Order: sequence, then structure tokens, then C-alpha cells
Amino acid sequence: MDLPVILYNIQGRTGVNISPKTLAGLSKEVENIVAVKEASGDISQVAEILALSEGRLDVYSGNDDQIVPITALGGKGVISVLSHVLPQETHDMVIKTMSGDVKAGASLQLKYLGLAKALFLEVNPIPVKAAMNMMGFKAGTLRMPLTEMEDVNKEILRQAMKDAGIKVVA
Repeated sequence: MDLPVILYNIQGRTGVNISPKTLAGLSKEVENIVAVKEASGDISQVAEILALSEGRLDVYSGNDDQIVPITALGGKGVISVLSHVLPQETHDMVIKTMSGDVKAGASLQLKYLGLAKALFLEVNPIPVKAAMNMMGFKAGTLRMPLTEMEDVNKEILRQAMKDAGIKVVA
């Protein structure tokens, strides 16, 4: 099959970290493996992936709180949850950093850090769906086995959204 493949390295969901050496080897052996969503949380690992893969593997941040460091190292962007509620701001963070204005990208990263963290108070997609509903989008209810967001966490999310300048209507 010739479809491009993006590997997801999300140890928090799988219980296993894909090592930089394994990622580099896969990118060399399997032609259609073109990228990785890197959510290890380890910036040194990101640097090692980029070095070992020698340009064969694009790296995307899998953590919204690491967009700037990963793109500053040479990452190609982010596969994001934050972008669902702040699409333009997330785009700007990536573009500013990739175009060399790391200070402006970092400023946005820090400005929205609280919201990025609040969007992970519970298992994804529970908080982002709650946020979309709070913004007035009709995102609807969750399907089993997911449950509605805990009230205390919902209030933390609501405040983080307000702090980020998002109009909360529900």
C-alpha cells in the first residue's frame, strides 16, 4: 500500500514508547512511514529522532504544551487538541516559530499553557468536547464508555477558556 503513514508515539495511551532508534529504522525500511506524532514528552528524544532519521521522518508535536520546542528543533507542526478551540492561535504559534520568531511563538505557547493543560484534565476527547459545547458549538454528548466531565474539572476548564480570551456561552 502506498498511503503515507504517520506513527503515533503516545506512551500514555499505549503503555509503550517507540524509541528513536526504532523510529529511524522504520523510516528507513518502510518507505511510506513519513512522520511521527511524538508525544513522549521528552524533548531530548525528539532531537534524537530528528538526528537519527536524517530527514526521512517528519516529527509533529503530539503535546500542545511542546509545540514551540519541537518546531524550534525542526518539527513540522502539531497534531493538536488545542487547535479545536484556538485554531488561529495554534496556527500562529507554529508559523511564528517555524519562521524563526521563536520569541513570538513562545509567547503564545506560554499564554495558552493553562488552557492546553485544562484540555487534558480528563481523557481526550472529554474536555475538548465540553469546551466546544461551552463555546456554543453543538458538539453533543459523549458515547460510552466516555462520561461527562467532572463538574470540578469543567469549572477549571471554563476558567482556563475565559483566561485565554474565549467567549463561553454555555
